[in-house]
Amino acid sequence: MSSFVIKPAERTENITYAVRDIIVLANEVAKSGKEMLYLNIGDPNLFDFVPPRHMIDATYKAMLENKNGYSPSSGIKPAVEAIEREADRKGIKNIQDIFVTTGASEAIELSLSALVNQGENVLTPTPGYPLYTAVASKLQAIENPYYLNEANGWQPDIDDIKSKINDKTKAIIVINPNNPTGSNSRKETLLQIIDLAKEHNLVILADEIYDKLLFDGQEHISLASLDSETPMITFGGLSKNYMVPGFRIGWGIVSGNRSTQSDFIEAINKMLRARLSANHPEQYGIPAALDGDQSHLVEANKKLTRRRDMTVEMLNSVHGISCVKPEGAFYAFPKLELKNQTDNHFVAELIKETGVVVVPGTGFGQVPGTNHMRVVFLPQDEILEKAYKNIAEFYLKYREKFDK
Repeated sequence: MSSFVIKPAERTENITYAVRDIIVLANEVAKSGKEMLYLNIGDPNLFDFVPPRHMIDATYKAMLENKNGYSPSSGIKPAVEAIEREADRKGIKNIQDIFVTTGASEAIELSLSALVNQGENVLTPTPGYPLYTAVASKLQAIENPYYLNEANGWQPDIDDIKSKINDKTKAIIVINPNNPTGSNSRKETLLQIIDLAKEHNLVILADEIYDKLLFDGQEHISLASLDSETPMITFGGLSKNYMVPGFRIGWGIVSGNRSTQSDFIEAINKMLRARLSANHPEQYGIPAALDGDQSHLVEANKKLTRRRDMTVEMLNSVHGISCVKPEGAFYAFPKLELKNQTDNHFVAELIKETGVVVVPGTGFGQVPGTNHMRVVFLPQDEILEKAYKNIAEFYLKYREKFDK
């Protein structure tokens, strides 16, 4: 037998994805027969959410018509045109390119890969979606987190962003509504971000995948609708708003002054062509979804509002846990008072003791010295109620044991 060992590439060393990584422990606990309550993955199809039937029918029809081969690299014309109409409804002007991808995740990875060189950096919201830091790590970029202000409803901290910009900064990432906090950015905050991008010649990458999942009459403002000259890419998709994460259909909308980004656009398209195409028949669901009946959103937001309210009320009733009220998406990011331990330790013990699966705040980034956990409030009311009762009871026991 050879003793030869294959050494993985250095670019993979710091890649983590807490949402899935925590499942390794959860699976071990599940083997013991303990009842598991999963509040960790934002997949609406695991619970009582279903996609609109007309979107499914359009996809099925495409399959029956044998639209099962490769599509154009940037997406089929009906899909691209529907995305453009949707962008117009959102107020996005001066569109330079639209491309359909294998989920919004691929659009994000392609855009960062086309933009960032080794040793450069992008401003990434913290807390934020861990895909961004994973991709940056793969690209051997320098991590450059900016903080969201928990005391201000998790709005981006403009002063912190200013302090983090340097001569190696290429872009600002904005996740709005935010995963994991559920915050919805204010217009004045977005305008300040645009001003910074203009001042420092930065691209704005606007992740708006949850833009139709909003509560309490909240309105979503698309960043690109506020300025038609600043180079931006707006990310969207079917996964969350239309309840089909397994379709793996997303897109990017490039807007702004073309003269500043024509080479960047071509770089993205080089990679689009090299990977051939996104899923083909599912693309026929895009016009059906975006232009069709939106009534499923009314019911979804009604359920999510009720579950959000239960989440905030039950978690805030526990002494030592505080939860800012989410305004969109289906996540909350409660803060944990822990004297001698970390949220990683707390979550691991919680899973082993109660079977309640959440994700430690460390996996999304947080202000140093603070501890959080992300909960997903997609599950049915009775599951959430049981999970939150278990969390409350466990948290009190945990602090008695470890906070002495």
